[in-house]
Amino acid sequence: MGDRVASVRFGHYAVPLARPVSDAKVATGRQRPLSQIDVLTCEITTDDGLAGLGFSYTTRAGCRAHFAHAKEVGQLLLGRDPSDIGRLYDMLLWAGASVGRSGVATQALAAVDVALWDLKAKRAGLPLAKLLGSYRDSVRTYNTSGGFLHAPIEEVKARATQSLKDGIGGIKIKVGQPDTKEDLRRLAAVREHLGDDVPLMVDANQQWDRPTALRFGRAVEELGLVWIEEPLDAYDAEGHAQLAAALDTPIATGEMLSSVPDLVRLIDLRAVGFLQPDVPRVGGITPYLKVAALADHAHLQVAPHFVMEIHVHLAAAYPRESWVEHIEWLSPLFEERLEIEGGRMRVPDRPGLGLTLADAATAWRLDQVEYGAAAGGRSEQVEYGAAAGGRSEQVEYGAAAGGRSGRVESGAVGVRRSDQVEFGAVAGGGLGRVEFRADAG
Repeated sequence: MGDRVASVRFGHYAVPLARPVSDAKVATGRQRPLSQIDVLTCEITTDDGLAGLGFSYTTRAGCRAHFAHAKEVGQLLLGRDPSDIGRLYDMLLWAGASVGRSGVATQALAAVDVALWDLKAKRAGLPLAKLLGSYRDSVRTYNTSGGFLHAPIEEVKARATQSLKDGIGGIKIKVGQPDTKEDLRRLAAVREHLGDDVPLMVDANQQWDRPTALRFGRAVEELGLVWIEEPLDAYDAEGHAQLAAALDTPIATGEMLSSVPDLVRLIDLRAVGFLQPDVPRVGGITPYLKVAALADHAHLQVAPHFVMEIHVHLAAAYPRESWVEHIEWLSPLFEERLEIEGGRMRVPDRPGLGLTLADAATAWRLDQVEYGAAAGGRSEQVEYGAAAGGRSEQVEYGAAAGGRSGRVESGAVGVRRSDQVEFGAVAGGGLGRVEFRADAG
């Protein structure tokens, strides 16, 4: 008998951004500005006292669904050998098979999978990159967070300059506004400001149709861009393939895809020069490695999206050197910081991912549940929330207390009622949201 999983803890955190940001999806009215990142964490401990940390994330919506799915299947890990990552992944995938093999079903598992890989690397006493077989000790890095569309062009230029001074190697700015001429004006200003030698990328966040993307791509050929990112809808593999064949500037996409087959389709169609899988979105490190192996076979660059804390390891373990995206939004969640110098991000030399949750993160925790050997060794579920004493709760939003807008909380002890939520006309016709939670017996 080897070491076994003793406990599993899931947490839901809402990490605020210093300032809301807007990309092309906001400019076209499809989404609201982004003000926080919701994170699902998974902490796995073993009988031998080892611990692994993993996480997934969502923007704007979805993390409650991740948390709910993780709660349903996560307790199946108890008593299992944590080194059997492939076996455990399949077990959890089949446990939730009725909701499919992509989207929420696999993104919730990503946090578990990352925690298992973190644990395995710690058991070996190695950074994750070394466990996987690294090719380099640092990776090229580019900054995205300074190039959003809400920022005036002078601010974009100033932040790009600061990023380069801080050791960042490349700059990416957002495009995809309804007025393509404005995109071209901003891009030309940034290229002139940076000069021809600084690597520069653009990201349209899926907001163009095929003709617009082709015209834009032809208009910017002389600017020497590293890539044009997400020019079309994420699932338009054929359209991306047509663009890739028509333009000299490489196409980059894949970050929004949440299954291995979706990403493999981009590879098979030669639709990208830079494939951009995202570990939390594709379902974890286990499926990511499958995609990366196929991308390498197709001689593609892989430039993973966001979560640099995970991707620095995976990029270091990929045969072809590419880029890791520098976005500092999740940094406050962890005690450690990544080192950047000379255009490169260093792979941490600490075992595993080299991450621990910061004490300050508790202020952003919205929910937490733990399964395992608690209360004298008995297996039990422990929940933490906003209700007193850890009790399950009922939360109501909308027109309450005589029609006034407000939030009313009350305990729901002694009631065995499944979750319920209502949107619409409540309390005398006022619009609102009513949510009930009654998980306690």
